[in-house]
Amino acid sequence: MATASKHAKTQDGKLLVIGCGMLAREILAVKEQLGLDHLDLTCLPAEFHYYPDRIAPALDKAIVKAKADGYGQIFVGYADCGSGGMVDRICEKHGVERMDGPHCFAFYQGMEAFRAIEDGDMMSFYMTDFLCRQFDAFFIKPLGLDRHPELIADYFGNYEKVVYLAQTNDPALDKVAEDAAKLLGLAYERRFTGYGDLSSSLAKAALITA
Repeated sequence: MATASKHAKTQDGKLLVIGCGMLAREILAVKEQLGLDHLDLTCLPAEFHYYPDRIAPALDKAIVKAKADGYGQIFVGYADCGSGGMVDRICEKHGVERMDGPHCFAFYQGMEAFRAIEDGDMMSFYMTDFLCRQFDAFFIKPLGLDRHPELIADYFGNYEKVVYLAQTNDPALDKVAEDAAKLLGLAYERRFTGYGDLSSSLAKAALITA
């Protein structure tokens, strides 16, 4: 009991964000921009992007650990992310909130903007700053496209365009996205989103904590 009390005291006024590893850089950037010095961050593996069934169980354990470590304020840096409502069930179980929306591609654009264009984007392959940085590691190598480029049509044949949702203005990342569109034989569109609703959601969670 004495150890638990010590932990709780050290976390007074702290907000812990338990986020997707794909958002780590962006969450830290928002933290710096907004001066959220009382925000701590821990991330689950980015590879859960491919295994959404793993998100909820890992999130459950992470929240339990965070509470044991003395965090009274916790915010989930995930949308539903293909979990089929399981992220919401974990949030309800622990009395915490998460990012609004179905996935990061939505909240980066802002939920109102996303709702206006989501039907028109049904055949779009989204990329973000993270996915540009990790294009080879997340797509080319796991899908075997470096060894079997003929599989591109099988994996991407139903898409019409690559939409790069840019969080920053980085020519190197622009080139990755443009080259990806050429490689996949798709049209290309760049949309500068910045951090979208990630900024306002973290600001709101931090304000409630403060």
